[in-house]
Amino acid sequence: MAEIEGVIKGQSMEASASPEQGGRLLMCAPDHYDVDYVINPWMQHNVGRIDRKLAVRQWKSLHGLLSNAAELKMAPPSPGLPDMVFTANAGLAIDQKVVVSRFQFGERRSEEAVFKSWFEQNGFEVAPWPDDVSFEGAGDALLDRGRALIWCGYGFRSSAEAPRFIEDIFDRETAPLRLVDPRFYHLDTCFCPLSEGWLLYFPRAFDPASQQKIAAIVPAEKRIEASERDAAAFACNAVQIGGRIFMNEASEDLQNRLRAAGFAPILSPLSEFLKSGGAAKCLTLNLSER
Repeated sequence: MAEIEGVIKGQSMEASASPEQGGRLLMCAPDHYDVDYVINPWMQHNVGRIDRKLAVRQWKSLHGLLSNAAELKMAPPSPGLPDMVFTANAGLAIDQKVVVSRFQFGERRSEEAVFKSWFEQNGFEVAPWPDDVSFEGAGDALLDRGRALIWCGYGFRSSAEAPRFIEDIFDRETAPLRLVDPRFYHLDTCFCPLSEGWLLYFPRAFDPASQQKIAAIVPAEKRIEASERDAAAFACNAVQIGGRIFMNEASEDLQNRLRAAGFAPILSPLSEFLKSGGAAKCLTLNLSER
């Protein structure tokens, strides 16, 4: 799209901010973004109903906000891959080592080779991963911000076997959580670890055993529970940089609770991406995990 090309040419997307400010994030321009198929409940009834101009404006707005806080890297969009814009699903990258996603659905499997090539060209070590174990990257694997722990979601897109492979590859303990609400098919749609061990999440997205596991690891005073309404607006699908939390939407109540915990919520509407089941976190991949 010429509009997107203008953004890329008009500012340095490869060096928008120093890593010390907010690390490095991978994004992909929505040149080919659309809802072409149905692989989650959000896509139902939205095939061919994306307002492309609005989607571009919303993506550019988020990009502009993030470019003032972090260094942005760009993956080249590919025709026929409408979900490439959701770079959180490209893989899980820690210390320049990456596991490239093994997508559950055939509609997204062609993304794997494209992202693998990008990681290799940008100096990442690509870790081996079994072909028969589905794993959808940082959509289902999130580093805790107060503990040496990786939270892993499974049940819809990633296999229950994935956490043990993650442990072996990155030499870090995992906490598997079973997702049970199909609206929240990836962990990052309903679970957002925040700095100093805080957690923003929607408890009912998980089975009782996983809810108990979360409660055993994260103290009650550090848990911020999203309401059903906030969860459905993908408030938990957020990007934290420093004290700021970039998110699609949040009620005043949730914003006030985040402020009370020391965070500054920044709203960036992403309604066109919710039609595919994604928001701010889905549109970014953290490349600076340590």
